[in-house]
Order: sequence, then C-alpha cells, then structure tokens
Amino acid sequence: MEIKNITIADIDTVFELYKLAAEYQKTKENVIVWPDFKRELVITEIAENRQFKLIIENQVACIWAITFSDAQIWEEKNKDPAIYIHRIATNPKFRGNNFVHTIVEWAKELAFEKGIKFVRLDTLGKNIKLIEYYKNAGFDFLGMFNLKNTNSLPEHYKKDAVCLFEIDLNPYTLRPLQKANLINFTF
Repeated sequence: MEIKNITIADIDTVFELYKLAAEYQKTKENVIVWPDFKRELVITEIAENRQFKLIIENQVACIWAITFSDAQIWEEKNKDPAIYIHRIATNPKFRGNNFVHTIVEWAKELAFEKGIKFVRLDTLGKNIKLIEYYKNAGFDFLGMFNLKNTNSLPEHYKKDAVCLFEIDLNPYTLRPLQKANLINFTF
C-alpha cells in the first residue's frame, strides 16, 4: 500500500472513480448523489498537489482531495489551522477495506509535519451509516448545519444540511503512522 500525489495522467481515473461513486450513491436510500465535478477544479488540485491516490498492487484503490481552507463550509471555524478532506472515492474492487482509517492516519501525519491542529471533513444529509463510519474512524461528529452561502460550492451542497466532522490533534491523540512507507508525496 502506498499513497502518492495524483498526476494529470491520472485525471481520467479520477473522473471514472467519481462516476462510480455517484452510481453507488444512487443505490442507497437518503444519500445525496455527487454531481459531475468540474474538470478545472480537479486540474487545479492536481497542480497544487492536493489530490491523492492510495495504490495497492499497482491499482488505484482510493482517491481523495484536501484543502487547507474551507470557509464556505466551515465558516467561523475556518480560522483554525486544519486539513479538510474531500471527495473520498474508492475503487469498487477495493470497497470494504476501511480506507478512511488509512486516510485519517495519513492526514494526522501530514498535520503533524505542518503544525496543523485539526483534520476535518463534511458530508451531506442525514446518512446515519456514514456518520457512524466517520465517528468510528476517529472523527467527532459536530452536528448538521445549514450553510449560509453555497454559491461557489458544487451543486450537491444546495440539497441538504451539511454534517461536520473533526479530529482535534492535541498531543495526546496525534500518533505517527505505523508504516512510514505509506507517505510518498510532495508539497
């Protein structure tokens, strides 16, 4: 297992995994389905080294994006130094491997290296199963909130309240990765 930056050569894989994730979401009850994300958004994230892939046996098993600011969603809390995780999409061949746990440990290590205090993510709607999954991955569920301004957010943010999750990385909860070879990326 290895984590690397996504490159522009991976962009078709990224959009294929987004499409497969949206198709999977359509099969679930009470789940907000991802829209078609803008290619320019992903190109920018790739250029800024904020798109990542988890590779197993030379296959992309999971992808995600990060940002260090998310003011429209986190509003006042955005002033805190944080890593925000977005658009986790798992290759269907690798579902059930709890990659969010791996991503959390990776994000904690990155936060430690950058002196960042929080790891955060959000999801939409009252998806109890997903809320419990994120809580089991170490996140505190902060609740559901109606966003004040969704103008420049992807379309699905206009459909329901947002669920906010965070991990407070005080010195007692931050643990370096067990396998340092998981991290292979640049900033």
